[in-house]
Amino acid sequence: MTSALRKHLAIALGIVTLLAAEVGTAVAQPAGRLSPAGQLRQDTEAIHALGVSGVQARVVAPGGRESVATSGTADLNTGRPVRSDGYFRMASTSKTLVATVVLQLDAENRLSLDDTVDHWLPGVVRGNGNDGSRITIRQLLQHTSGIHDDLPGYTTPEEYYQQRHIVYSPEQLVARAMAHAPDFPPGEGWNYSNTGYALLCAIIRKATGQPAHQEIEDRVLRPLGLNHTRWRGTSPTLPRPHAKAYQLFGPGSVVDVTDQIPVDYENLSFVTTTRDENAFLRALLAGRLLPPRQLAEMKHTVPVSAEVQQLWPGGRYGLGLAERPLSCGGTYWSHEGGDGGYITLNGVTDDGGRSAVVSMSEARGDTLEHILAQEKAASALIDDALCARVPNTP
Repeated sequence: MTSALRKHLAIALGIVTLLAAEVGTAVAQPAGRLSPAGQLRQDTEAIHALGVSGVQARVVAPGGRESVATSGTADLNTGRPVRSDGYFRMASTSKTLVATVVLQLDAENRLSLDDTVDHWLPGVVRGNGNDGSRITIRQLLQHTSGIHDDLPGYTTPEEYYQQRHIVYSPEQLVARAMAHAPDFPPGEGWNYSNTGYALLCAIIRKATGQPAHQEIEDRVLRPLGLNHTRWRGTSPTLPRPHAKAYQLFGPGSVVDVTDQIPVDYENLSFVTTTRDENAFLRALLAGRLLPPRQLAEMKHTVPVSAEVQQLWPGGRYGLGLAERPLSCGGTYWSHEGGDGGYITLNGVTDDGGRSAVVSMSEARGDTLEHILAQEKAASALIDDALCARVPNTP
C-alpha cells in the first residue's frame, strides 16, 4: 500500500496518524451457540488474536445491564492486564459531540444548519476554488462540503518522534486545506474532512462566545454525568488507568505512541471510557440531548465514498453520525475513532436501548488488507452485541 493510500484511509476514518492492523483471516464462529456475554468474550479474544496488544469491550443491554470483556495486555513491557475502566483517546467519536452541540444551537435558533461558513467566519474559506459563501453548516457536519483534508501525520517512527509534540493551531490546519482545490463542489460528493469539524468548532465559539470543548462540557458531559470524558487540550498524556497505545510501522517495528498531542487538539483531545461512551450514545439516540426535529436531521444520511464503503459496507453518514446495517436486520448508529494507536468502534440501536463499545490499544500492520481485517473483526463484535444472539436450545 502506498503512503498516499495509507494517509487517505487514515483521514477517511478520522485518524490523524497512520491506522493499521495486522491480521490473518478471522475464523467465523457458529452464531447462536454462546450467551451474549460468552460471545463478547470470544469476539474480544478474536481481536487480540489478530495481534492487537490490548482490547476492552463493554455492552449495555436494555435496562442498563452491562457485560464487559478484556483481552491482552495494557503494557508490552510489564504484561499488566487490560482494565475495563481504562481511558483511551476518543478521537473522531468526538465529532458526534461537536455535532450534538451544533444541533442544540440550531434548536435554540442561535444558528441555522443552512447558514454559510462565510456568515460566521467571513473570508476564512477562500482560495484555490474554495468559497465559504457556498458551503453550509449542514455540509460541514455531513462531510459534503468538498473541503480537502490535509492534516499532518506520521508514517514512520522517526516522523512520530519528530512531530508528536508539535502544536498546530486551528488556523494552521484550515490554511493547509485552503492550499488545495476542493475535492468536489459543495453538496456534490462525500469525503471525510477533519478540517470541516475544525471550522465547526470555530463557529461554535463565534455563536456562543465559548470554545467548543466548554460547550460540550456544559451541554453534554455535565448533564449526563460523564465524569470520565475529559478534554485534554495540548496535553500529550492520558489520565490513569490506561493501556499504552502501540503502532506497528512495519515488520518488527512496534512503537509506543501514547505520548503525543493530537493534531486537531480543539476537536480530538477528548479522552473517555467505554462506560461513558456507551452512556453518551444511548442518551443521544434515546432523545435526551436533542429535540425530535434535530435528532431526525442528525439521522438523515447520504452514502459514504467508495473508499469508506470498504470499511463500512452499506454505510451512510448523517450529521456527525454514521449508519451501518445489522446482520439481524435494521441498522445501528455509530462514530468510530482512531488516534495514535487507540482505535475504537461503537454502536447503538435506533432507540438507544442497546449499545456496545470496543477499544483497541494497538494499530498493527501496513496493508489495506490488514486494515480491513481489523475493522471487520471489531465490527463483528459490535454486530454480535447489538443483535444480542442467545444460545441455541436443544
